[in-house]
Amino acid sequence: MATLLHQLVTAHAIATPDRVAVVLDGERVTYAQLDARSNQIARMLRARGVGRGDRVALCMRKSPTAIAALLGIYKADAVYVPLDPSSPATRLVKMLDSCASRVILAGGVGPRLIDALLAVEPRARRMTVGWLDAAPAPAHTPSFTRADVADQPSAPLSYASGSDDAAHILFTSGSTGTPKGVVITHANVLRFVEWGVAYFGMNASDRVSAHPPLHFDLSFFDIFGTFAAGAELHLVPAELNLLPNRLADFIRDAKLTQWFSVPSALSYMAQRDVLRQGDFAELRRVLWCGEVLPTPSLIHWMKRLPHVQFTNLYGPTEATIASSFYTVPQCPDDPQASIPIGEPCTGEELLVLDDTRHPVAPGEVGTLYIGGVGLSPGYWCDPQKTDAVFVRAAAANPRRIYNTGDLARVGEDGLVYFCGRADSQIKSRGYRIELGEIEAALNTVAGVHEAAVVAVQSEGFENRAICCAYVSKAGADLTPIALRRELSSMLPGYMMPARWLAFSEFPRNANGKIDRPRLREVFAAHAAQAS
Repeated sequence: MATLLHQLVTAHAIATPDRVAVVLDGERVTYAQLDARSNQIARMLRARGVGRGDRVALCMRKSPTAIAALLGIYKADAVYVPLDPSSPATRLVKMLDSCASRVILAGGVGPRLIDALLAVEPRARRMTVGWLDAAPAPAHTPSFTRADVADQPSAPLSYASGSDDAAHILFTSGSTGTPKGVVITHANVLRFVEWGVAYFGMNASDRVSAHPPLHFDLSFFDIFGTFAAGAELHLVPAELNLLPNRLADFIRDAKLTQWFSVPSALSYMAQRDVLRQGDFAELRRVLWCGEVLPTPSLIHWMKRLPHVQFTNLYGPTEATIASSFYTVPQCPDDPQASIPIGEPCTGEELLVLDDTRHPVAPGEVGTLYIGGVGLSPGYWCDPQKTDAVFVRAAAANPRRIYNTGDLARVGEDGLVYFCGRADSQIKSRGYRIELGEIEAALNTVAGVHEAAVVAVQSEGFENRAICCAYVSKAGADLTPIALRRELSSMLPGYMMPARWLAFSEFPRNANGKIDRPRLREVFAAHAAQAS
């Protein structure tokens, strides 16, 4: 087994150079081509002074060039920092500041975003910018272009990084308004990939979907599970996400053997009834992770695709892709039945503990902790936040464990069941969202006296509707349209509230705090009246 993620590609480039590695639309890139292109990017980065442990940001949508770029970052012995191209420049700058990125590779996202990003503050303007797109570059002259990269030698490189070095930093929503950078090592990902390829029986005949965006941790199993097996990675264009019939066509046309996505995509396709009986003849397995898949949606899929294996994966970013699994043995009879998150993957551990970090009795609800080979070293340059959630088990073996903030129980069958969140963090469309970050942004808007954000159950695509309650300052005439416009310059679209209510004052509990349960009731009542 490789000790570094990019070595998975090099191994197949040597053994089967002409085998297709990445597919997008009509473009098919072989393992040899992918290896050579990523070598050129790595050499350009090294020529620009990038070395072991330096952070290199990538702001690109999924494409063969983007895949080559992330491999090139690894081959330069650097740390890959994926940025969401749909996020506002002000939020991306917080991430760049946090990780002190020396270089940003970009392309395909529109020059205006890069120009806006570099205009936010002076430090950003001193960054090295590599423009990897054939399209016109930003007004800010790049330090190097795609043509410059093509002039670099494509011969193999030697590496200084080790398996315990950071591979990437993934930013998640932070409750203070500043995103948190989760450090993930090469070994973290490789251990999960090794388990996943073996468990799912992946091989060179597989055609694997790449549905999540590159800044989402699920993408790493798509990419490196595929490369470990020597299979084909089929990039799903982002514009198909809200077109369930087109997603179904994509699975058919690409003859996919594996589909992995957040449950909201599966639910959306079920709601629109785009699956035919016995559809997707080549599909062998469907995987989901990131949130709860409603059982009725699962039943819809399983009844139409009886030849497919369905597996629920569970795990936060801090534990690397997934920590547990449950393959559904047969189509559930009861649409109200709970689907377990199952049992630990090899090398992982699930613990349901009480407030003293001792195990709760079977059937009782406690806080879910994770231990094992997937645990992140912690948050980038933030030992306080790291120590708050990466703790020691209060047991005979005081090993390092992670407090997920999720509630869970162990069923009579010995499997673990998810029981909800213990804090203000939610998952919507697979994204982990801190409601506090949305509140922090709202409270910077002129005219807002007070804001509170809650989430309520929704029948829509997102599964959870984000709701904003606000109190205006005296004399301010705030409307939801105006608030949304202001908020869109600070937060990505998936964090935008879907429902808005103005209050003259907020309901309070006995302690004088905002009565959030009451706010949820008010929003739920308004939604019921509207329907």
